[in-house]
Amino acid sequence: MEKPPPRATARTRDPWWDNARFVSAALIVVLHTVGSLMSRYDALGAYHIGTWAFRVPLFVILAGVFSSGGPLGPRHLRTLLSSIALPALIFSVLYSLEVYALGGRFTLHITQLPWTLWFLMSLFFWRLLLPLVVQLRHPLLVTTVVSLAVGYVDEFGMQFSASRTLVYMPLFYLGRQLGQGWLQDWFRARWSLPVAVAGVLASFTVGWLWHAKVLGTWLSMRHAYQADTRLGMEGAWVIRLLVLASAAALVLCLLRLIPKRRLPFVSALGSGGFTIYLLHPLVILPFRERGHIARANTHLELLALMVCGVLLAAALGSPWVRRMVQPLTKPPVDWLFTPMPAQPTPTTITPPKQALGKEFRITP
Repeated sequence: MEKPPPRATARTRDPWWDNARFVSAALIVVLHTVGSLMSRYDALGAYHIGTWAFRVPLFVILAGVFSSGGPLGPRHLRTLLSSIALPALIFSVLYSLEVYALGGRFTLHITQLPWTLWFLMSLFFWRLLLPLVVQLRHPLLVTTVVSLAVGYVDEFGMQFSASRTLVYMPLFYLGRQLGQGWLQDWFRARWSLPVAVAGVLASFTVGWLWHAKVLGTWLSMRHAYQADTRLGMEGAWVIRLLVLASAAALVLCLLRLIPKRRLPFVSALGSGGFTIYLLHPLVILPFRERGHIARANTHLELLALMVCGVLLAAALGSPWVRRMVQPLTKPPVDWLFTPMPAQPTPTTITPPKQALGKEFRITP
């Protein structure tokens, strides 16, 4: 029987997952660095479509890998607050303050977090829902049906990241199952390697040849369906199903190609993927709003911006930056709660002296 891949912990981390997290985080940072120029360069449109599955869907699946489907006890709930809910609130306020400092209007975001912070709100609800989802008889099927059906309900939109939470739930559950050892034959078999290469190449080919035909509404997962294809509203769920299935397949292809061994710099930086995700909008926003990014008007300058995006991801994922911002990314919350009850000490039953040397039984 195949053993599941080791789960990353604070003491021992699996470099495979860390390598994948840095790849995903770097691709996200690069897109947000050059995204405001996308209308001017077809190459950026191709990059956006070709790497879509390797950005948010991969990040969702990796979040599922590190999530537990067990009961949510007091310790788990406190961790959700300290590692997800409070950082989301802190960085939402920081984002609003930065917008205000750049000349915009200060807005306190509560139900609809700005820019990339929707992911934290969804992650909070994914982890709350996961213990219920794993109790279902067919979790992947049920979550996929819900994901497709929610597109017909207008009320599920950007408030509380409701639409994205339900739409991406199948990928989050898939990640949890990968962390439990699913599909190990795929990740170890020789025949899967050329298939994975073909899958990644196909993604970039589609991005290069047909990026103008892929509508943003198909990939955003934020709003209800629109009758923007020949299938109309009745067949809009087919598009979403194809998109989600393609995302899952492409993520599996990329994970098959990512080295499982520890890579110099990459593995260490990947362990800070969460910090990269939280910090990079605060760094990019001033350059975008001041017009510095918009000044790029040659392909060489565009390439330089993309390289800067990778370097930014590396800098933000470094151990020094992670330690410096840890009070923001993992704020102390012990002062909010009552002390955790002490764990009971197991007691040992000592048999009476007359029973020594004989079989000792406790009969109800």
